[in-house]
This record gives sequence, structure tokens and C-alpha cells, in this order.
Amino acid sequence: MPAITEKIMKIIFWLSGMAIIFFLAGIMFTLLSNSIPAFEEIGLKPFFTDGVWRPSAFAEPTYSLLNMIMGTFMVTAGALAFAVPVGIAAAAYLSEIASPWEREFFKPIVEILAGIPSVVLGFIGLVVLAPLLAAVFNIPSGINALNGAILVGVMALPTIITLAEDAITAVPGEYRHASLALGATRWQTIWKVTIPAAFSGISAAVMLGMGRAIGETMTVLMVTGNMIARPTSYLDSVRTLSANIAVEIGDVVFNSLHFHALFVVGLVLFMITFIVNLMADILIHRKPEVNR
Repeated sequence: MPAITEKIMKIIFWLSGMAIIFFLAGIMFTLLSNSIPAFEEIGLKPFFTDGVWRPSAFAEPTYSLLNMIMGTFMVTAGALAFAVPVGIAAAAYLSEIASPWEREFFKPIVEILAGIPSVVLGFIGLVVLAPLLAAVFNIPSGINALNGAILVGVMALPTIITLAEDAITAVPGEYRHASLALGATRWQTIWKVTIPAAFSGISAAVMLGMGRAIGETMTVLMVTGNMIARPTSYLDSVRTLSANIAVEIGDVVFNSLHFHALFVVGLVLFMITFIVNLMADILIHRKPEVNR
């Protein structure tokens, strides 16, 4: 009986894995097949050269993604610059320093933060954060890349904190005991032993947080300004790739050049996500190294 159960579970796991591959292949096929007409008419190079995204019916249309790619990476990089140090520090505190009652108090807060709808955070960014940024930096409007980066960083925090805490908690206790026995302080043990030993899990947490930031739509749609001009600083308005799809997909003519160009935007987002996950997989399979 146990042997039959094991075989059934193997079959279920195999079918689940194949289903995931099938779904990913279907997504890739859909994006690529609908992008090919745009590549045939426009070419590949114009999508990634200087210019603007202007699918106008009254002038010659242009479909450059460069400014939106820059906007996407600006918001993502700003979000990670905020979320990674805060998230790892919070995870280390919860797993290594906090008392049981502190964990019981802070863990639900992290979970509640993960459950806040993105549209609510976007509304907070509009009515609270935008006026604050405008006053602090003496600019006309706080609806810009910095606003989006802060809010997306907040949205990425629960993912980073939860997964990084699990990775740090999974480090064998012998590592900590050996470090303390050799005369290291508690801080030195956390910084030079525990966190490096959990590097693969922390890296996975950061990569998943990055994926969350890259794919976020509603919040950045509300607070970044959606300007398609090239940004020069975080105080400029930007438009991300995901926001561009959300803004234009409702008004586009089916099977038009503009329609197929939006699938190119989706294809670029898919490829960026694939590369991020590939990097995460490489980092996860690296052996942990403890600083001496």
C-alpha cells in the first residue's frame, strides 16, 4: 500500500510539473505569436532605440520602449534599495533577537501589510506621500518615480521579510554556537555567520521581491505620473511597462499595429521576469559561504 501511494504521489507531482511547463509555454507562445506582426511591420530595433511611445493615428506612430524600460528599472531599483536592507534587518531581528511575544506581535503586522490592496496603497501615495514629497523636495508635484519606488518597496517588504526569516531560521544552531564559543559577539555572529549561511534563501527572497516590484501595475499607475518622456531623476514622472499595458489595452483596436505592439511590451516583461527567476535559481544553488 505505501508503495502504491508513493507512485500515485510521484505521478501527481510529475503532472503538476508538466502542467506548469505547459502553461508557461502557452503564455510564451501567445505573447510571441501576437508580437510577430509588430516585429514584421516595425522591426525589432525601433522598440529598443531612442524615441517615444506614440501610437498616434494623426501622425507617424513610434513604438520605442526605451523610456518605459528605464522607468520600470528606476522604480524597481528604488523599491529594492528601500525594501532589501529593511526587509533583511527585520527578518534577522525576528529570527535572531525578538522574544516570542514580539514575534507574535510583529508577524501578523507583516501579514496584514501583504494583504493591503495595491489600489489602497496607491490612494495613500496620492493623498499623503505625494504632497509630502512635493513639500520636502520643493517640486510642483510628488507624483513621480520616487513615490512609486517607496510604495512598491513597501509592497515587496512582506515577501522579503517572510522568506528571509525562514532562510535565517533554517541555519543550523551549531553555526551560532561555534561562533559564540570562539568569542564572537551576537551581532558578529548574525552579520558574519548566520546571514552568509542563509545567503541562498535571502537571495531568493530578494529576487521574488524584485519580481513583485517589476510586475506591479495599479500602484505605479496611480502615483508615478505615467509620462512617456525619458526620466532624468527620481523626481520625474515615469511610465512603467506594466502601467503602459493597463493604460492602453482598453482603448486599442483589436488586431491593429498598436494591439500587437502592446504584446511586445508584455513579451519584454515576460523575458525580464524569466531572467530574474533564472538568476534566482543560480543563486539558490550556490553553496553558502560563511565569512571567516
